[in-house]
Amino acid sequence: MRETNTIVDVKATIAHTRRISSDVSIITLNCPSIAATAKPGNFVNIKVNDTTQPLLRRPFSIHDVQGTMIEVMVKSVGCGTTLFCNSDEGSTVMVLGPLGNSFDITTEHFNTAVLVSGGIGTAPMLFLEKTLIVKGIKVINLVGVRTNNDLLTQNLSNCRFATDDGSIGLKGTVLDLLQNELTELEKEGPLKIFACGPNPMLKALAKFSQDHQLSCDVSLESVMGCGIGICYGCSVEINAPSGGVKTILLCRQGPVIDAKLLVV
Repeated sequence: MRETNTIVDVKATIAHTRRISSDVSIITLNCPSIAATAKPGNFVNIKVNDTTQPLLRRPFSIHDVQGTMIEVMVKSVGCGTTLFCNSDEGSTVMVLGPLGNSFDITTEHFNTAVLVSGGIGTAPMLFLEKTLIVKGIKVINLVGVRTNNDLLTQNLSNCRFATDDGSIGLKGTVLDLLQNELTELEKEGPLKIFACGPNPMLKALAKFSQDHQLSCDVSLESVMGCGIGICYGCSVEINAPSGGVKTILLCRQGPVIDAKLLVV
C-alpha cells in the first residue's frame, strides 16, 4: 500500500462550478494545504453544507490540482451531491483530505500507462494523466460508458472509447476494448494499467490483468462516511500476500489496490 499524506480539515471556498453533462459538474475549490500534498488517487471528504442534513460527508476523487486549487467531479445522484452541485460560487464547505493512498507510479518500470475508466470513474484520471506525462510516461485512455452522451473526458488526451450502444467507438465494454487493443499496446513497451469505475468492472479487469500477467492498480468505490477509519463503513476483503483473505479499510489502506490483491 502507498504512503498517505498528513490529513487536514479546512474551510474551502468554491471558486468555480461548471456543468459538463446533464448530471455531472466540475467544482473548483481553493484548498492550498490539500493542493500542496495531494497525489493522484487521493480523495477528499466534503461536508456539502453547514447543516446536519445531510449528516455525513461525501467522498470525491481529486480530479485535478492547479496551484492552490483542487477540482472534484460530482455526479448528482442524491440530496447531498445535488446540494453540492447547486452550491454558489464564493460559498464555503469543509474539506477533509487528502485521504487514502495513491496510484503507484514510482516502483515499477513502465513507459506506457493505460488508464481504464468506466462512467464517473474518469474522475481521478486527469490528475493522474498530467502527473504521468510530467514523468515522461506515454498515456492512453480507454473509456467505457453506456452511450456517447455519458462521456466525461474533457481535457483527457489520447482517448479510445467503448459504448454499450455503439454510439461511439467499440460496441461493448471497456474490458472488450482493452482486449482488442492489448496487442498493439504491448508493442509500445512495458505498460501498466490504472483503473477506476464500478466495482464489477474492476473485478473483471483484475482477473484479466492476472490472467495476462499485467501490472494493474484499481481504485475501488465504497461508502466512506468518515474517511479516516472510524466508521468502518468501507471495509473490504482482499487477498493477503501471505495467503488467505484479510479485511482492510478502504479509506485508509485504499482506495487504490494492486489488482493482484483483489478478490475476484
